Amino acid sequence: MILRYLQKRDWILVGVIVLLIMAQVYLDLRIPDYMTSITSIISGGGTAAQVMDEGWKMIACAFLSLLSAIFTGYLAAWIAASLARRLREKEFDRVESFAAVDIGRFSTASLITRSTNDITQVQTAVAMGLQVIIKAPILAVWAIYKISSKSWQWTAVTGVAILILALGVIILLYLVFPKFRKVQSLTDNVGRVLGEGLKGLRVVRAYNAEHYQQDKFDKANRDLTTTTLFTSRAMSPLMPVMTAVMSILTLSIYWIGSYLINDAGTVALQYSLFSDMVVFSSYAMQVVMAFLMLVIIFMIVPRASVAAKRIEEVIDTEPSISDGPVTEAPIGHEGEVEFRHVGFKYPGAADYVVRDVSFTVHRGETVAFIGSTGCGKTTLLNLIPRFYDVTEGEVLVDGVDVREYTQEALRRKLGYVPQQAVMFTGTVEENIRYGDLGAERTATEVQQAVTIAQAADFIGKLDGGLGGHVAEGGTNFSGGQKQRLSIARAVCRQPEIYLFDDTFSALDYQTDRALRAALKQETAGTTTMVVAQRIGTIMEADSIIVLDNGKVVGIGTHRELLQSCPVYREIAVSQLSAEELGL
Repeated sequence: MILRYLQKRDWILVGVIVLLIMAQVYLDLRIPDYMTSITSIISGGGTAAQVMDEGWKMIACAFLSLLSAIFTGYLAAWIAASLARRLREKEFDRVESFAAVDIGRFSTASLITRSTNDITQVQTAVAMGLQVIIKAPILAVWAIYKISSKSWQWTAVTGVAILILALGVIILLYLVFPKFRKVQSLTDNVGRVLGEGLKGLRVVRAYNAEHYQQDKFDKANRDLTTTTLFTSRAMSPLMPVMTAVMSILTLSIYWIGSYLINDAGTVALQYSLFSDMVVFSSYAMQVVMAFLMLVIIFMIVPRASVAAKRIEEVIDTEPSISDGPVTEAPIGHEGEVEFRHVGFKYPGAADYVVRDVSFTVHRGETVAFIGSTGCGKTTLLNLIPRFYDVTEGEVLVDGVDVREYTQEALRRKLGYVPQQAVMFTGTVEENIRYGDLGAERTATEVQQAVTIAQAADFIGKLDGGLGGHVAEGGTNFSGGQKQRLSIARAVCRQPEIYLFDDTFSALDYQTDRALRAALKQETAGTTTMVVAQRIGTIMEADSIIVLDNGKVVGIGTHRELLQSCPVYREIAVSQLSAEELGL
C-alpha cells in the first residue's frame, strides 16, 4: 500500500537516501580501519603525531557520517509527512463519497481513528523505516564481508549471537502481532464511547447517568490499556536482550582472542592478532547494531502494518452509490419529481420501509408528507438526493432517473434542509453561503435568504451580524435559530426543488406561518416537498401524501383528505379542534 502512494519525486528522494546511507555505512566501516592503523602505530612505538594523522581521518569520517545521517533523517521525514498528507486526502475524499450505508460499515469513530491515529502510525514507520530498513542490511552485509577473512572462531560466535537475536525477534512478533490489530479496534471503541458521551452530555446529566457512562468508558479504556501493556511488556525485553548479547559478544571475542594470542608463536603475530581482535570487535558491533536497528523497526512496523491495512480498507472501498452519465436534464420537465412504484429497505433489514409508492410533483407545486413516526416519510425524501438508492422502482427528477445523474448535477438542483439542523464552525454568512453555489450569490441575495427564513431578527443582534461566530455544531444558537439558518442556506442556493425534512418543528406557530408565507411568495415556480408532523404546517399544500406503514393511503388536498382518508382525519383531529379544521 505504501509503495502505491509514493510519487516519482518520492522515489527519487529514496534513491538519494540510499546513496547517503551507503556513504554513511562506508564511513562508519572505515573507522575500524583507522583503529587498526592506530593500534599498529602504537604497538610499533610510533609518535603521537603519527597517531593523530590517522585520528584526524577517523574524526573526519565520523563527522561526514553524522552529516549524512542528518540529511537522511530530513529526507525520510519529508517523504513520510508527504505520504501521510496524501493518505489523509485520499481517505477524506473517499469518505466524502460514501453513502450512509458505507459509513455504517466502518462506524464514524473508526473512520476518525483511521484518518488520524492509523496514518500517524504509518508515517512514523515510514520515517524510521527509510533510514533503518535500508541501512540495516547494507551495514550487516558490508560488515560481515569485512570480517569474513578473520578468525573463524570469532565469525562463529558472531553468527550465534545473530541467530539468538533473530529467534527472539521472530518469537516476539508471533506473540504480539495479533494484539496490534486488537489495539486499533479498541482505540476505535474508546473514540466511540467518548464521542457518544460528549454528544449526549445533556441526556447523561438529565438522567444522572454520569457513573454509568464513566463505567462504560472505564471498561473501554481498561481493555485498551491492558492490551497495550501486553504488547509493550512483550516488546520491552528486546532492548535489554540486545544490550546483553552485545556485551556477551564483546566478552566472547576478547576471551577467544586471549587464547589465540597466547597460542601465537611470535610477538609480531600476537600484535597482529590483538589488532585483528580490536577491529573484529568493532565490526561485530556494527553487525549487531544493524540487527538492533531492525529490532527498533520491528517494534513499530507490526502496528503500522495493521494501521496500513485499515487505511487501505477505506481507500479501496467503492462507494455503494456511483455517478451516472447525465449532467443536464432534457427540457420540458424542470422541477418535476416522480416516484414510480418505489420500494426500499435498509441494507441488512428484513422488511421494506416503503412499498409501491407512486406519485408525481410538478413544477411550482408544494407537496407534503405526513404520517405516524416510522412510516417512511424521511426515507422517501432521502431517496431524491440519493442518500440511499431505491430497492425497487424509480425516482425521477426532471424526467430522468436519479441514478442516471452525476451526484453533483443532481444535488445542484436541490435545496435540502435535514431534520437535525447542521451548522459548521465559522461565521453565519459562511454557513448560509455553504456549498458549491455559495460563491455565486451576492450580498443582497444572502440577505434576502435571511429575511425569507425569518432569521434577520436574531442575526441582527449578533456581534458582527452575518459575520457573527458559529460554534462547533452551532451550540451557540437555539434549535429554532439553527433551523432558520439551515432554511436560509437552502434558500440562498436558489434550487429547482426544496426538500424540507420536518424543518419547522422547532418554530413557534407565528414564525412558522410567516416563514411559509415568505417561502410561497419568494419561491413561486419552485417545487417544494415538505415532511411535517404538524397539520398546521401543511394545510395549504397543493397536495398532501399520507403514509401508513410504508404505504400511501391517501393523496389530496387538506379538505379532500379530511373526507376521504381516515388516517389523515385521525391525525388532524388529534392536533386541531373541529372549528380549526372547519368540520
